[in-house]
Amino acid sequence: MEIRRQVDSQRTARYKLAHRTPIPAAFSPTMSKTTKAKTPKPKYKRILLKLSGEALGGEAGFGISPDEVHGIAQQIAEVRELGVEVVVVIGGGNIFRGLAGSEKGIDRATGDYMGMLATIINSLAIQDALEKKGVPTRVQSAISMTQIAEPFIRRRAVRHLEKGRVVIFAAGTGNPYFSTDTAAALRANEIGAEAVLKATKVDGIYDSDPKKNPKAKRYSTITYQEALQKRLKVMDAAAFALCQDNKMPIVVFDFFKEHNLRNVVLGAKVGTLVTG
Repeated sequence: MEIRRQVDSQRTARYKLAHRTPIPAAFSPTMSKTTKAKTPKPKYKRILLKLSGEALGGEAGFGISPDEVHGIAQQIAEVRELGVEVVVVIGGGNIFRGLAGSEKGIDRATGDYMGMLATIINSLAIQDALEKKGVPTRVQSAISMTQIAEPFIRRRAVRHLEKGRVVIFAAGTGNPYFSTDTAAALRANEIGAEAVLKATKVDGIYDSDPKKNPKAKRYSTITYQEALQKRLKVMDAAAFALCQDNKMPIVVFDFFKEHNLRNVVLGAKVGTLVTG
């Protein structure tokens, strides 16, 4: 009799469990009162950000402005939080521009090496600002300078990216007569970036200078061939040829608009896309 009672009790319990009214998700005791928003999915998983040296100089375009440097670091940190692997190539025009020096009598090769040293100074400034925001960073130099930067080694750079570190490539290609635009295109292809994001002070590519011509037309997308035929200043010829030959997309956008780097990475229609 006692055994029969236990069996009936177990059957009743199973029946209630099978036919109970589900608890609405909003009232579930295991659910937090505030649900955490999902992280948006980025369009690009690995990018190369090309910055001009003047970006560090603020309005004057010369020297290094701490406010500008920290603003740049903040935008890079935002993108890294999305899980995007970030590589940075920066120019040295805020300190010394080799081509300008050669026009004033400095040997061209010497001037270019001086410009490479300027990019190393800028790279260290960006590294310092990023690490103060808790972003692990490595500087790799095309010129041997082991006390302050690693030598450029492609496999090591890729491994740094896989570990979540931002990699800054300094000293251009390590050779005179090549710009940091060319270094950006070269490194982007070497490390398998999905796009080159060229940071500028204008919101894309125009058919003429928008500061001089208020009726200048902005392109939302343009092909490599069209850019060449119309002689639009996207990058220098060597850099552009590298991107075209390897079908590397280029996005030219206004970096100085807040959160714009993040918007580009998320696939928003920002700036001008140059593709095949």
